[in-house]
Amino acid sequence: MKRILPALFAILLTLMSVSRVLAVQPDEIMADPAQEARARALSRELRCMVCQNQSIDDSDAPLARDLRLLVRERIAAGSTDQQVMDFLVARYGEFVLLKPPVESRTLILWLIPPLVLAGGGVALWLHHRRRKSGSGDPDAPARLTPEEEAKLSALIADEDSAQKPV
Repeated sequence: MKRILPALFAILLTLMSVSRVLAVQPDEIMADPAQEARARALSRELRCMVCQNQSIDDSDAPLARDLRLLVRERIAAGSTDQQVMDFLVARYGEFVLLKPPVESRTLILWLIPPLVLAGGGVALWLHHRRRKSGSGDPDAPARLTPEEEAKLSALIADEDSAQKPV
């Protein structure tokens, strides 16, 4: 078992790296290495509309292939990187971007993760503080008020007197 686990891990890593290489097909690659590097860089910033959690550079979906070809077409036509991105955003909306720009419209998207993280940190700190003081211990016996203690003492005294033999 100790030998099988590392072997399976190595196979899994190999398969993951191979699938990433296979996303861009050989017939898509541009002849000019500089243009190909630009196309690959842009493709890593664009979301696959089918997969939604992958860039078009990593995706094997037919739509991702079409978008990669469109990016290469625009680069070959002489468009700058910004012009290519603007064209794709105009055509597909900002959803095509893996990282939306920080604007007033998208500010909530950028603020929610740190706010949730900070809220979780505060909750953990409060929980730790409560446990440390002892008030948050669910196994701790409940404390009685002085009035409840007096009633309990009276009940115990009545029970003791009822159990004594006559």
